[in-house]
Amino acid sequence: MTGAPGTSGASGSPGSGRSGQAGRADRARADRQVRAVRIGPRSAAALGIVSAIGVAAFGWPLLADSASGLAHSGDAPWLFAALLPLLLAVAVAAVADTGLDAKAVAMLGVLAAAGAALRPLGAGTAGLEPMFFLMVLSGRVLGPGFGFVLGAVSMFASALLTGGVGPWMPFQMLSMGWVAMGAGLLPGPHGLRGRRELALLAAYGAVASVLYGVVMNLQGWPFISGLASGISHVPGDPLEVKLAKFAAYVLATSLGWDLPRALLTVVLTLTVGGTVLRALRRATRRAAFDAPASFTGAPFARSEGGNAES
Repeated sequence: MTGAPGTSGASGSPGSGRSGQAGRADRARADRQVRAVRIGPRSAAALGIVSAIGVAAFGWPLLADSASGLAHSGDAPWLFAALLPLLLAVAVAAVADTGLDAKAVAMLGVLAAAGAALRPLGAGTAGLEPMFFLMVLSGRVLGPGFGFVLGAVSMFASALLTGGVGPWMPFQMLSMGWVAMGAGLLPGPHGLRGRRELALLAAYGAVASVLYGVVMNLQGWPFISGLASGISHVPGDPLEVKLAKFAAYVLATSLGWDLPRALLTVVLTLTVGGTVLRALRRATRRAAFDAPASFTGAPFARSEGGNAES
Protein backbone atom coordinates (compact mmCIF):
# COMPACT_ATOMS: atom_id res chain seq x y z
CA MET A 1 0.00 0.00 0.00
CA THR A 2 2.83 2.35 0.75
CA GLY A 3 4.73 1.54 -2.43
CA ALA A 4 2.03 2.68 -4.80
CA PRO A 5 2.12 6.35 -3.90
CA GLY A 6 5.87 6.34 -3.99
CA THR A 7 5.85 4.64 -7.36
CA SER A 8 3.29 7.01 -8.76
CA GLY A 9 5.18 10.00 -7.42
CA ALA A 10 8.43 8.74 -8.90
CA SER A 11 6.85 8.12 -12.25
CA GLY A 12 5.03 11.47 -12.22
CA SER A 13 7.95 13.78 -11.54
CA PRO A 14 9.88 13.07 -14.79
CA GLY A 15 6.72 13.66 -16.77
CA SER A 16 6.01 16.91 -15.00
CA GLY A 17 9.63 17.96 -15.47
CA ARG A 18 9.46 17.18 -19.16
CA SER A 19 6.19 19.08 -19.52
CA GLY A 20 7.69 22.05 -17.69
CA GLN A 21 10.73 22.02 -19.94
CA ALA A 22 8.51 21.73 -23.00
CA GLY A 23 6.43 24.67 -21.81
CA ARG A 24 9.51 26.80 -21.28
CA ALA A 25 10.82 25.81 -24.71
CA ASP A 26 7.49 26.74 -26.29
CA ARG A 27 7.51 30.11 -24.56
CA ALA A 28 11.08 30.72 -25.69
CA ARG A 29 10.17 29.89 -29.28
CA ALA A 30 7.10 32.11 -29.06
CA ASP A 31 9.12 35.06 -27.73
CA ARG A 32 11.98 34.94 -30.22
CA GLN A 33 12.19 37.49 -33.00
CA VAL A 34 10.55 36.31 -36.21
CA ARG A 35 12.18 37.27 -39.48
CA ALA A 36 9.09 37.81 -41.61
CA VAL A 37 11.44 38.90 -44.41
CA ARG A 38 14.72 37.06 -44.68
CA ILE A 39 17.62 39.19 -45.88
CA GLY A 40 19.78 37.28 -48.34
CA PRO A 41 23.05 38.39 -49.92
CA ARG A 42 21.32 40.14 -52.81
CA SER A 43 18.84 42.06 -50.66
CA ALA A 44 21.58 42.92 -48.15
CA ALA A 45 23.70 44.33 -50.96
CA ALA A 46 20.72 46.34 -52.27
CA LEU A 47 20.01 47.76 -48.81
CA GLY A 48 23.67 48.62 -48.33
CA ILE A 49 23.93 50.41 -51.66
CA VAL A 50 20.69 52.35 -51.11
CA SER A 51 21.77 53.32 -47.59
CA ALA A 52 25.18 54.50 -48.80
CA ILE A 53 23.62 56.60 -51.55
CA GLY A 54 21.08 57.85 -49.02
CA VAL A 55 23.87 59.03 -46.73
CA ALA A 56 25.38 60.89 -49.68
CA ALA A 57 21.96 62.32 -50.59
CA PHE A 58 21.47 63.64 -47.07
CA GLY A 59 25.02 64.71 -46.40
CA TRP A 60 26.16 66.22 -49.69
CA PRO A 61 25.86 69.81 -48.37
CA LEU A 62 28.44 68.91 -45.70
CA LEU A 63 30.51 66.34 -47.56
CA ALA A 64 31.12 68.26 -50.79
CA ASP A 65 34.03 70.67 -50.58
CA SER A 66 33.98 74.16 -52.01
CA ALA A 67 35.98 73.17 -55.10
CA SER A 68 33.60 70.44 -56.24
CA GLY A 69 30.97 71.04 -58.85
CA LEU A 70 28.38 69.34 -56.64
CA ALA A 71 28.74 71.95 -53.92
CA HIS A 72 27.91 74.73 -56.38
CA SER A 73 25.18 72.91 -58.26
CA GLY A 74 21.61 73.82 -57.55
CA ASP A 75 20.51 70.63 -59.26
CA ALA A 76 22.08 68.28 -56.71
CA PRO A 77 19.05 68.05 -54.34
CA TRP A 78 16.71 67.41 -57.25
CA LEU A 79 19.07 64.80 -58.67
CA PHE A 80 19.05 62.86 -55.42
CA ALA A 81 15.29 63.32 -55.04
CA ALA A 82 14.79 61.76 -58.48
CA LEU A 83 17.31 58.97 -57.88
CA LEU A 84 16.21 57.81 -54.44
CA PRO A 85 12.71 56.52 -55.41
CA LEU A 86 14.24 54.29 -58.07
CA LEU A 87 16.81 52.95 -55.64
CA LEU A 88 14.19 52.42 -52.94
CA ALA A 89 12.06 50.49 -55.42
CA VAL A 90 15.04 48.28 -56.27
CA ALA A 91 15.80 47.66 -52.58
CA VAL A 92 12.18 46.86 -51.69
CA ALA A 93 11.89 44.56 -54.71
CA ALA A 94 15.12 42.77 -53.76
CA VAL A 95 13.95 42.28 -50.17
CA ALA A 96 10.52 41.12 -51.32
CA ASP A 97 12.04 38.70 -53.81
CA THR A 98 14.07 37.13 -51.01
CA GLY A 99 11.15 36.01 -48.91
CA LEU A 100 8.04 38.22 -48.79
CA ASP A 101 5.27 35.63 -48.93
CA ALA A 102 1.51 36.15 -48.85
CA LYS A 103 1.35 36.17 -45.05
CA ALA A 104 4.11 38.78 -44.82
CA VAL A 105 2.37 40.90 -47.47
CA ALA A 106 -0.86 40.76 -45.45
CA MET A 107 0.97 41.74 -42.26
CA LEU A 108 2.77 44.52 -44.14
CA GLY A 109 -0.51 45.89 -45.48
CA VAL A 110 -2.17 45.96 -42.06
CA LEU A 111 0.76 47.62 -40.27
CA ALA A 112 1.43 50.08 -43.10
CA ALA A 113 -2.23 51.11 -43.08
CA ALA A 114 -2.11 51.53 -39.30
CA GLY A 115 1.04 53.63 -39.52
CA ALA A 116 -0.37 55.77 -42.31
CA ALA A 117 -3.54 56.33 -40.26
CA LEU A 118 -1.59 57.21 -37.09
CA ARG A 119 0.60 59.85 -38.71
CA PRO A 120 -2.11 62.45 -39.46
CA LEU A 121 -3.39 62.26 -35.85
CA GLY A 122 -0.55 64.44 -34.62
CA ALA A 123 0.50 66.24 -37.79
CA GLY A 124 0.68 69.96 -37.30
CA THR A 125 0.62 69.74 -33.49
CA ALA A 126 4.13 70.33 -32.12
CA GLY A 127 5.58 67.55 -34.25
CA LEU A 128 3.65 64.77 -32.49
CA GLU A 129 3.71 61.67 -34.69
CA PRO A 130 2.40 58.51 -32.97
CA MET A 131 3.41 56.31 -35.91
CA PHE A 132 7.03 56.25 -34.68
CA PHE A 133 6.38 53.95 -31.75
CA LEU A 134 4.50 51.50 -34.02
CA MET A 135 7.40 51.41 -36.48
CA VAL A 136 9.90 50.78 -33.67
CA LEU A 137 7.85 47.97 -32.11
CA SER A 138 7.08 46.35 -35.47
CA GLY A 139 10.73 46.37 -36.47
CA ARG A 140 11.64 44.85 -33.11
CA VAL A 141 9.21 41.93 -33.47
CA LEU A 142 9.41 41.26 -37.21
CA GLY A 143 13.07 41.92 -37.91
CA PRO A 144 15.17 44.46 -39.82
CA GLY A 145 14.21 43.41 -43.36
CA PHE A 146 10.49 43.68 -42.70
CA GLY A 147 11.11 46.88 -40.73
CA PHE A 148 12.83 48.61 -43.63
CA VAL A 149 10.04 47.72 -46.06
CA LEU A 150 7.36 48.67 -43.52
CA GLY A 151 8.91 52.06 -42.77
CA ALA A 152 9.26 52.98 -46.44
CA VAL A 153 5.78 51.76 -47.41
CA SER A 154 4.10 53.39 -44.39
CA MET A 155 5.65 56.77 -45.15
CA PHE A 156 4.67 56.47 -48.81
CA ALA A 157 1.08 55.60 -47.88
CA SER A 158 0.84 58.42 -45.33
CA ALA A 159 2.18 60.90 -47.91
CA LEU A 160 -0.57 59.88 -50.31
CA LEU A 161 -3.14 60.08 -47.52
CA THR A 162 -2.14 63.54 -46.32
CA GLY A 163 -1.13 65.04 -49.68
CA GLY A 164 2.49 65.31 -48.57
CA VAL A 165 3.98 64.22 -51.89
CA GLY A 166 7.04 66.18 -52.91
CA PRO A 167 10.81 65.98 -53.36
CA TRP A 168 11.14 65.30 -49.63
CA MET A 169 9.03 62.11 -49.75
CA PRO A 170 11.77 59.64 -50.81
CA PHE A 171 13.99 61.03 -48.06
CA GLN A 172 11.20 60.46 -45.54
CA MET A 173 10.70 56.93 -46.83
CA LEU A 174 14.38 56.10 -46.49
CA SER A 175 14.65 57.68 -43.04
CA MET A 176 11.63 55.81 -41.69
CA GLY A 177 12.98 52.61 -43.21
CA TRP A 178 16.20 53.17 -41.27
CA VAL A 179 14.24 53.81 -38.06
CA ALA A 180 12.27 50.55 -38.26
CA MET A 181 15.26 48.54 -39.52
CA GLY A 182 17.40 49.81 -36.65
CA ALA A 183 14.79 48.60 -34.15
CA GLY A 184 15.10 45.12 -35.64
CA LEU A 185 18.87 45.21 -35.11
CA LEU A 186 18.74 46.11 -31.41
CA PRO A 187 20.42 43.64 -29.01
CA GLY A 188 18.53 40.87 -27.22
CA PRO A 189 15.85 40.16 -29.83
CA HIS A 190 15.16 36.66 -28.46
CA GLY A 191 15.79 36.93 -24.73
CA LEU A 192 15.33 40.53 -23.56
CA ARG A 193 11.74 40.98 -22.38
CA GLY A 194 9.65 42.94 -19.91
CA ARG A 195 10.57 46.34 -18.56
CA ARG A 196 14.15 46.16 -19.79
CA GLU A 197 13.00 45.64 -23.34
CA LEU A 198 10.52 48.50 -23.09
CA ALA A 199 13.23 50.76 -21.65
CA LEU A 200 15.55 49.84 -24.54
CA LEU A 201 12.86 50.49 -27.13
CA ALA A 202 11.85 53.77 -25.49
CA ALA A 203 15.45 55.00 -25.48
CA TYR A 204 15.96 53.94 -29.08
CA GLY A 205 12.65 55.52 -30.11
CA ALA A 206 13.63 58.84 -28.52
CA VAL A 207 17.02 58.93 -30.22
CA ALA A 208 15.58 57.80 -33.56
CA SER A 209 12.82 60.42 -33.40
CA VAL A 210 15.33 63.22 -32.90
CA LEU A 211 17.76 61.92 -35.52
CA TYR A 212 14.92 61.59 -38.02
CA GLY A 213 14.22 65.29 -37.65
CA VAL A 214 17.91 66.14 -37.88
CA VAL A 215 18.53 64.24 -41.12
CA MET A 216 15.33 65.58 -42.66
CA ASN A 217 16.54 69.09 -41.80
CA LEU A 218 19.81 68.28 -43.51
CA GLN A 219 17.87 67.29 -46.62
CA GLY A 220 15.81 70.49 -46.67
CA TRP A 221 18.46 72.94 -45.56
CA PRO A 222 19.86 73.74 -49.05
CA PHE A 223 16.35 74.19 -50.47
CA ILE A 224 15.36 77.03 -48.15
CA SER A 225 16.43 80.48 -49.22
CA GLY A 226 16.08 83.83 -47.51
CA LEU A 227 17.38 82.64 -44.14
CA ALA A 228 19.60 84.74 -41.91
CA SER A 229 23.23 84.57 -42.89
CA GLY A 230 24.08 82.82 -39.61
CA ILE A 231 22.04 79.70 -40.46
CA SER A 232 21.76 79.70 -44.27
CA HIS A 233 23.56 77.13 -46.38
CA VAL A 234 26.52 78.56 -48.33
CA PRO A 235 28.18 75.95 -50.61
CA GLY A 236 31.65 77.43 -50.36
CA ASP A 237 31.86 77.53 -46.55
CA PRO A 238 34.37 75.27 -44.76
CA LEU A 239 33.01 72.13 -43.06
CA GLU A 240 33.25 73.52 -39.52
CA VAL A 241 31.29 76.62 -40.54
CA LYS A 242 28.64 74.48 -42.20
CA LEU A 243 28.29 72.33 -39.08
CA ALA A 244 27.91 75.38 -36.87
CA LYS A 245 25.32 76.90 -39.19
CA PHE A 246 23.41 73.63 -39.45
CA ALA A 247 23.34 73.24 -35.66
CA ALA A 248 21.94 76.76 -35.37
CA TYR A 249 19.42 75.95 -38.11
CA VAL A 250 18.20 72.85 -36.23
CA LEU A 251 17.91 74.75 -32.95
CA ALA A 252 16.04 77.63 -34.60
CA THR A 253 13.63 75.63 -36.74
CA SER A 254 12.82 72.05 -35.74
CA LEU A 255 14.11 71.06 -32.32
CA GLY A 256 10.81 72.18 -30.84
CA TRP A 257 9.16 69.56 -33.06
CA ASP A 258 11.72 66.80 -32.65
CA LEU A 259 11.70 66.74 -28.85
CA PRO A 260 7.88 66.41 -28.48
CA ARG A 261 7.99 63.62 -31.07
CA ALA A 262 10.63 61.83 -29.02
CA LEU A 263 8.68 62.39 -25.80
CA LEU A 264 5.47 61.01 -27.29
CA THR A 265 7.33 57.96 -28.59
CA VAL A 266 8.75 57.27 -25.11
CA VAL A 267 5.37 57.70 -23.41
CA LEU A 268 3.53 55.44 -25.85
CA THR A 269 6.26 52.79 -25.70
CA LEU A 270 6.28 52.67 -21.90
CA THR A 271 2.48 52.75 -21.49
CA VAL A 272 1.05 50.62 -24.31
CA GLY A 273 4.24 49.13 -25.73
CA GLY A 274 3.94 45.87 -23.80
CA THR A 275 0.41 45.28 -25.06
CA VAL A 276 1.38 46.05 -28.65
CA LEU A 277 4.44 43.78 -28.46
CA ARG A 278 2.34 40.89 -27.17
CA ALA A 279 -0.26 41.44 -29.89
CA LEU A 280 2.40 41.53 -32.61
CA ARG A 281 4.11 38.40 -31.31
CA ARG A 282 0.78 36.60 -31.06
CA ALA A 283 0.00 37.55 -34.66
CA THR A 284 3.40 36.36 -35.87
CA ARG A 285 2.94 33.02 -34.05
CA ARG A 286 -0.37 32.48 -35.77
CA ALA A 287 1.07 33.52 -39.12
CA ALA A 288 3.93 30.99 -38.62
CA PHE A 289 6.39 32.79 -40.90
CA ASP A 290 9.15 30.31 -40.02
CA ALA A 291 7.08 27.18 -40.61
CA PRO A 292 8.23 25.30 -43.72
CA ALA A 293 5.61 24.52 -46.32
CA SER A 294 4.76 20.83 -46.61
CA PHE A 295 2.50 19.01 -49.03
CA THR A 296 1.01 15.57 -48.50
CA GLY A 297 -0.61 13.29 -50.99
CA ALA A 298 -3.00 11.67 -48.55
CA PRO A 299 -6.25 13.22 -49.93
CA PHE A 300 -5.21 12.30 -53.45
CA ALA A 301 -4.33 8.78 -52.37
CA ARG A 302 -7.68 8.34 -50.65
CA SER A 303 -9.53 9.56 -53.72
CA GLU A 304 -7.60 7.11 -55.88
CA GLY A 305 -8.33 4.31 -53.45
CA GLY A 306 -12.01 5.17 -53.48
CA ASN A 307 -12.10 5.15 -57.27
CA ALA A 308 -10.28 1.82 -57.37
CA GLU A 309 -12.74 0.24 -54.95
CA SER A 310 -15.72 1.58 -56.85
